[in-house]
Amino acid sequence: MNLSLFVISEEAPLRNALKQISANQHGIILVTDQTGAVVGLATDGDIRQRLVEGVSLDDRIGTCANPDFIWADEATPREILLKQLDHSIRVIPLLDAERRLTGIVSRDRLPVQAEERIYARARSPVRISFGGGGSDLTHFFAGEDGAVINTTISLYSHATLRMRSDNQVFIHSRDLGETLQAPDLHSALTQKGQYGLIQALLKAVHPDFGFELYLQSDFPMNSGLGGSAVVAAVVLGCFNQFRRDQWDLHELSELAFQAERLYLGIAGGWQDQYATVFGGFNFMEFRMDQNIVHPLRVHPDTLLELEESLVLCDTGTTHNSGNIHQDQRRHMQQSDIRKQVQMNVELTYRMRNHLLRGRLLQFGQSLHEAWQFKRKFSSQISNGRLDQIYEDALRNGAVGGKLLGAGGGGFFIFYVPPFRKNEFCDHLDHAGLKVRPFRFEQEGLRAWSARERKHHVEADQT
Repeated sequence: MNLSLFVISEEAPLRNALKQISANQHGIILVTDQTGAVVGLATDGDIRQRLVEGVSLDDRIGTCANPDFIWADEATPREILLKQLDHSIRVIPLLDAERRLTGIVSRDRLPVQAEERIYARARSPVRISFGGGGSDLTHFFAGEDGAVINTTISLYSHATLRMRSDNQVFIHSRDLGETLQAPDLHSALTQKGQYGLIQALLKAVHPDFGFELYLQSDFPMNSGLGGSAVVAAVVLGCFNQFRRDQWDLHELSELAFQAERLYLGIAGGWQDQYATVFGGFNFMEFRMDQNIVHPLRVHPDTLLELEESLVLCDTGTTHNSGNIHQDQRRHMQQSDIRKQVQMNVELTYRMRNHLLRGRLLQFGQSLHEAWQFKRKFSSQISNGRLDQIYEDALRNGAVGGKLLGAGGGGFFIFYVPPFRKNEFCDHLDHAGLKVRPFRFEQEGLRAWSARERKHHVEADQT
């Protein structure tokens, strides 16, 4: 569009204004002062009326201009423009801060809404594994089928990602208390430090742009809640927001497994990645041909009762899941240990049925059986202190429970009947063990994008 056809000096004759109105085909002309600022608007109707009143075509257009006219700027909401055009206005000039013409809006010509700068965010929950642990290891289900039952709870990892206009990489982790800064992706991948998991994920994603990534979690590291898989999920979820062909839930889970197990070389199973990405109560079956995630339709009242009957207890010690899984893998070569894992899988099917039928007392008792199986998989799974915590829990009201994750530390989950919960929590308080409140989380990985202009302001602008 030739904007010069819409503006004319206030000193120009009406004759010239009519010629420009005819040329721009919008029925208006904008009148400017000596500085080029728009000071008025005249329509072809306004000019005809003045001619009828006796002015000549050689008179100044400034005498016909209306200084009180409707105009807008680049920041005017599209909604307002639409309402004005729908009501009575045919043409709306767009003016800048100096009142110079920058564009014309009409019913036939609305400005295209340009894409704005966005950032991505993601949140993903940790999991509680109730039974079947060990059978989700590839070296086990390569020979026999594996199965686990788990759910996600209301503790999360969070990530925020935005693209940069250059190739630089900035990664800020509140959990690690460390920042990685690199001039490009290659340099970021080769830096030494605590960012091994993130570097493995970047190797899997291989973004072709510079970025800033911010990470934080609601739970401590090495807690037995599948936290590394949760961090992996939110990182992948953020990068997925910048893809046209987005990864599905299975692909996200597999990428998280690929990064942690293959690239980083941390031994472990498959359930953590699927649990956090899919979310909710799931019964998972593992075979070499495919892994299947079965969502469990548990009655809401059963879920509420189970939620109130479970106590999540922090032992105050951390563990190295990779080392424990390596030790467990060595023990798995023994036929008696493999038999124990097979029996644990059979127990998992019974636990699923107890849950679906609302038999929560039997479900709680099955947790005790699951822990007895798990303790035998590796000498590193439990120790004297952990055994003592568990035995004291049974003496003070718990029906059953188990250590979460690979073992060696982290969190216990206990099933406590309703009329013994107060007594049980008092015992934990006296023992110096921290109870961590939670709720079941029915959703898994959530990722979304937002416009920076609407939600963000740089620190130096506040």
